[in-house]
Amino acid sequence: MKHPNSRFFYRCSVFTLFLASLMINPIVAQERITLKRATELVIENNLQIKQAQFSEAISGENLSQSKLAVYPSLNANTGLNFNYGRSIDPLTNQFVNQAITSNTGSVTSNTALFQGFRRMNEISQNKLQLEADKSNTQKVKNDLVLAVVTNYLSVLNAQDLLTASQQQLEIANQQLDIEQKFFDVGNRTLADLSQAKSQVATAELNVTNARNQVDLSFLDLAQLLERDPSVAFEVEKPQIDNISNVNAAYSAVDVFNTASLNFPDIKLAEFRKLVFEKEIDIAKAGYFPSLNLQSGFGTRYSNGSFGNTSFGEQVKDNFNQFIGFGLSIPIFNGLAAKSAVRRANINFQNAMLSEKLAKNNLNKVINQAVYDLRAAEKRYYSTLTAYESSKEAFNVIEQRYAVGLVNSLDFNQAQTNLNRAQFDQIQAQYDFIFRSKVIDYYLGNPITF
Repeated sequence: MKHPNSRFFYRCSVFTLFLASLMINPIVAQERITLKRATELVIENNLQIKQAQFSEAISGENLSQSKLAVYPSLNANTGLNFNYGRSIDPLTNQFVNQAITSNTGSVTSNTALFQGFRRMNEISQNKLQLEADKSNTQKVKNDLVLAVVTNYLSVLNAQDLLTASQQQLEIANQQLDIEQKFFDVGNRTLADLSQAKSQVATAELNVTNARNQVDLSFLDLAQLLERDPSVAFEVEKPQIDNISNVNAAYSAVDVFNTASLNFPDIKLAEFRKLVFEKEIDIAKAGYFPSLNLQSGFGTRYSNGSFGNTSFGEQVKDNFNQFIGFGLSIPIFNGLAAKSAVRRANINFQNAMLSEKLAKNNLNKVINQAVYDLRAAEKRYYSTLTAYESSKEAFNVIEQRYAVGLVNSLDFNQAQTNLNRAQFDQIQAQYDFIFRSKVIDYYLGNPITF
């Protein structure tokens, strides 16, 4: 016979174990990420952006170096020599047969007075290259932000489809329960019961597929944000109920004209074209003479013929200064300058084509985006109408089915039509929203809800 308080003690034990498990494995609330935070995370963490920023930093260093290269160079030089046997005394230039230790020291400066404007053109080119890299960084950011929006909406779409699938499964289970009760009292045939079971199996499969799609969508988003996929997180659903406010009346021409002024892909192509244009001017510098100014001072010491003279006296007595000009005139160097100019011209022409291709591609993409938005708007309202009609039809058939005026086959078909219409409406809603955000992306507007 059980003790009268045994159930009480059992419950206390279970409760104690539960508290202990909480202490060992505390429940940690999952992080909730908004769309705004997701776009911030991808900019902070994505490795492609970091690589683009490194390239931008290198271009900044190249620009700084090209500016400093304009200034004169200044270098100090020294040398210590040991000569044995018959050698020349570096101070007297006479042959001596003894060990000589000598030391020289000098400070020299070189200034490029004229190099065909090479230095100035290199500075201009490096400025343009820095702007090109900045545009490339912005391009990478924009592309990733759009990818985040795409994946974020995919997660929301998958979650809504899962919710709808679960609701349909609940309805199918309720209908199966009703069918089972009718079958038990002889008011339904085995075929009717089988149809209801088939409907439940189909709903369960839909739930499984929807749940798998949710997991895959979260995985894609986590990888894009450079997050550990094993660390679960949630997304916050933005307010998108008032979808009637979504603007679909865009002109492809107006969108392109705006985008072509500020879109990073176009700016990148423009700056790269200008970089290669400056390369032509740099290459043409090879046609011109170069003029340099050299100056400096130095001294020397030797323990040879003047071995009795102190180090300080020798350094003072041998102190010398010099200044001179160096002129280099290109006459024939294997047509290197001409070849360099030709290559620069070819690169510039190719960059012009790349810029034109970028604009043409942008024009095509924008026209397609505007068309897709209009099509998505029509599809959304069509699926909304179809869903409302399917819901009304299902309600009528459900009422008639309850009083035996409709067979189970027609009832299940109506339910299937309702499920399909609801799924189509959910997908069309997110597709419509996404297409509108793509236009915002090309206009340079912040992608928000």
